[in-house]
Amino acid sequence: MTTSSMAWARRRDSVTRFWRQYRTRRAGLYGLGALALIALVALAAPLLVGEDVRSVTDAPGAALEPPSARFPLGTDQFGRSLLGLLLWGARVSLVVGLLAAALSVAIGTLVGIVAGHYGGWSAIVLMRVTDWFLVMPSLVLAIVLATVMSRSMWTVIVAIGVASWPTTARLVRAQTIAVESRPYIERAKALGGGHGHIMSRHVLPNVMPLVLSQTTLCISTAILTEATLAFLGLGDPTVVSWGGMLQDAREAGAVSSGHWWYLAPPGIAIAVVALSFTLCGRAIESVLNPKLGAGR
Repeated sequence: MTTSSMAWARRRDSVTRFWRQYRTRRAGLYGLGALALIALVALAAPLLVGEDVRSVTDAPGAALEPPSARFPLGTDQFGRSLLGLLLWGARVSLVVGLLAAALSVAIGTLVGIVAGHYGGWSAIVLMRVTDWFLVMPSLVLAIVLATVMSRSMWTVIVAIGVASWPTTARLVRAQTIAVESRPYIERAKALGGGHGHIMSRHVLPNVMPLVLSQTTLCISTAILTEATLAFLGLGDPTVVSWGGMLQDAREAGAVSSGHWWYLAPPGIAIAVVALSFTLCGRAIESVLNPKLGAGR
């Protein structure tokens, strides 16, 4: 058996063991099942409702119709089906949440590994920058960035990612320092391993479990932040998202006029997705770090 095949066999065994332990976390399974269903619906949205569901001029119903057999969730202020908008908005909300969380975790992981590996003045400078971002409310910083930049989906992704990386950086730095103190790191240095080799081949694989669990938790925060930015009118006006639906409901006076069907569906969808990612993140965290003693 070659070295490559042995490595792949070890990875398969690791994945199998992880899934065997993950299945014992009932809450994590519920969260994973809900996310799989929502992702499937989001992918199939063009087939289920079509792109014309976003059209204002060709809306099939009257404005603010209550739920009925024709429109199970009612209509918005333009007469569009809220069920269709909810399914289509899942695509944008999930994409923004995933990409923003990936950007946030990537920045935090890079800063944390570099600061933990090199130490000295570089670590001091990086950690002071991290502390500055940490004391700054992430939502306020995201609002500022979304305000000064052009209004688009990519602006929202960048704003959320840049504003929410410090916590990951702190966690990864602490884990990197712990990994750097292990004997095999000293052996790698003695054998001539450079900084890049040690960080990429030894430190990064050992901090990846922490990064994975942190990513799932960051996704729920990113989705909530995107909904908040859209609700404040700082999202992309050309796309349909759950936060944008809430903002449209507020502008239409749904709160004061009692049109609950305009507010409830996107709000419940945001809460369900955020809760599902949190359940998955906690389950992954408890599997990768059994000392946490998380309940099943």
